[in-house]
Amino acid sequence: MPDAAADRYEELAGEAVPPAQAASEVPRRNHVLFVTVDQWPARLLGIAGHPVVETPTLDQIARVGTRYTNAYAECPICIPARRSMMTGTSPRGHGDREFQPALPMPAQLPTLAQSFRDAGYQTAAVGKLHVYPQRNRIGFEEALLAEEGRGHLGGVDDYELFLADRGYPGQQFMHGMSNNEYGWRSWHLPEELHVTNWTTWAAARTIKRRDPTRPGFWHVSYTHPHPPLVPLASYFERYRAREVDAPRMADWARDPEALPYAVRVAWNYWEQLPPAQLADMRRAVYALCTHIDHQLRILIGTLREEGLLDDTVILICGDHGDMLGDNGLYAKRLMYEGSAAVPMLLAGPTGDKRVGVGATDGRLVGLQDIMPTLLDLCGVPVPASCEGLSMVGERRREILYGESLVGAKATRMVHDGRYKLIWYPAGNRLQLFDLERDPHEARDLAAEPAHAQILERLSRALAGQLYGGDEAWLRDGALVGMAEPALSSAPNRGLSGQRGLHYPPIPLTDPAKAVGSG
Repeated sequence: MPDAAADRYEELAGEAVPPAQAASEVPRRNHVLFVTVDQWPARLLGIAGHPVVETPTLDQIARVGTRYTNAYAECPICIPARRSMMTGTSPRGHGDREFQPALPMPAQLPTLAQSFRDAGYQTAAVGKLHVYPQRNRIGFEEALLAEEGRGHLGGVDDYELFLADRGYPGQQFMHGMSNNEYGWRSWHLPEELHVTNWTTWAAARTIKRRDPTRPGFWHVSYTHPHPPLVPLASYFERYRAREVDAPRMADWARDPEALPYAVRVAWNYWEQLPPAQLADMRRAVYALCTHIDHQLRILIGTLREEGLLDDTVILICGDHGDMLGDNGLYAKRLMYEGSAAVPMLLAGPTGDKRVGVGATDGRLVGLQDIMPTLLDLCGVPVPASCEGLSMVGERRREILYGESLVGAKATRMVHDGRYKLIWYPAGNRLQLFDLERDPHEARDLAAEPAHAQILERLSRALAGQLYGGDEAWLRDGALVGMAEPALSSAPNRGLSGQRGLHYPPIPLTDPAKAVGSG
């Protein structure tokens, strides 16, 4: 297997370059390249069978290592998802199941970066951290940030500094697209100034500038394919003439008025795009994905040329997905596969038999498992605060619990590896899906007598996970929920958090006030 792994790496990056002589005297310790992508559904991989999107680099990394086919965001919202990644804990453990932009990282929880730093690693982050305060390094010794125009929270954004240095101060968002909507256009500045190119360039420079006497932990966090949908014209062009997969529409979703309250809120928020516009929107998303995929080759090539590739653990994942028009829904926050399931790829260093080569692993995986997995593979002690499980260990969970939002918009989920139960407390609505036979969630089994025992078993499991204010939705241990309120919506005067001209810098605002899609 080690030889096979080396061969597959050579297919991707070419013949390995030996490490420098000075570094060869240092005892071997694994390096780590931890890459995150934003709002990338698990299904958007060629190797996962997607009929349109091109992801040759990610597909090859999956062939080098293991693809986890049941990986989920416990809370499919940006900030809570990243807190789970960085602390190895569930939303209950780190304290956010909503989207709390002014909530600091819990001081009592050691972070992933802190654990590596304390073990002697040189730790660096490039891209999106989505923490507060924005320049809080959460254990990273170096952080170069691209935070999607959140200057109103304070702190300097390194990508915006870069644009200013290149003669384009404040022009990141002059394309006019929203960070939380689904209009699109091609990128408006020179190609090398796209945030995806900057993230790769800055990360590759960081790797090349490493301390040769210490192992490296490099976190590279791309902001796309999360909107704004502004692909390079060359990447959109490669999809222009292709037939794009149409959004799926389940029978249970055809009548918006019959949807659970939390789903109706989401359905009601975004404009329903006509077919031609929706197809182009998907082309724009696929173009952003392929752009990132190709940029990953530069990081792999940098590791190879620096003589580090064979000793590097590579983990690539998403923070959550995007419904992309399926069932008339967009974005995240929901527990359907398009929103909650994430890509999760793990490639071990050459010769480490703990990571399969060309393997798929169907165990239930959450973002909380990233921290213990990476620490485990590098021989670094896993803090007792970690709730997650190593993805290369023997322990498996029987149930994965997911939660999103509070109050009437709340959604709760349990998954046993085959069946997924989704509960909407407002109206006390349940949906049950057999993901083994119905991976696209086309058939809701909740009302079918043949599945009554499964429904009851998973309902009890879900009730046992509730805490805090959710316990008011129980009666004698059974789910009773809350009354469903009348559906209402506020006018979207801010165009879902539309950014403007960012030079001169934008004024500070209340950091606790969420900006975006509500």
